[in-house]
Amino acid sequence: MAYQLFQAANKGKMIVLKVTGIFFVGLAILGMVLPILPTTPFLLVAAACFAKSSPAMQRRLLANNTFGPLIHDWQKYRSIPRKAKRIALLTMILSVCWSAYMLQSAMLTVLVIALILGPFIFIARLPFSK
Repeated sequence: MAYQLFQAANKGKMIVLKVTGIFFVGLAILGMVLPILPTTPFLLVAAACFAKSSPAMQRRLLANNTFGPLIHDWQKYRSIPRKAKRIALLTMILSVCWSAYMLQSAMLTVLVIALILGPFIFIARLPFSK
């Protein structure tokens, strides 16, 4: 009885991970078109979900000509392409500038800067992929 409950819970977890992975692949595809959405982080989340739920879907994602190299470089070298890094950092800077302009409040602008500072430093310190 307990084993059957464990199997049912495990199967439910696998379904949730697959659906989450597909959702993040969709967001990554939107990120290719919309400049405000990042592509690479969504792909990394999708790859992690598929690694735990569907090795076949993970292989398909890694075999993709567009997405595969980004994921492979991150998993093996913890690096991102030069172009992706530039776009990410520039988008963050422009977002802070736009937020400061729209908010017109020093306190809210400082809050936005504080929230973006950690991810900005993290991305800035990442090495370029080969």
